[in-house]
Amino acid sequence: RGFTLLPDNERVHTEWRRLVEVHSVSGKQVHDARLVAAMMVHGVTHLLTLNTADFTRYREITAVHPRALVDIR
Repeated sequence: RGFTLLPDNERVHTEWRRLVEVHSVSGKQVHDARLVAAMMVHGVTHLLTLNTADFTRYREITAVHPRALVDIR
């Protein structure tokens, strides 16, 4: 109940194909590209992830590591 499900649609697919081509994405990283495409289509700007390095190529979003949200003293 705490999450909104955003639909997968033709716009997401089209954007995904564009990202794969523009960024020369292949292998397992095509799944990351699909996530970024869905974010872009639905206006989501930030992604909380343990693997920010895989998203640095996508200037359209901001990848945030959980450590960045914790005040470590």
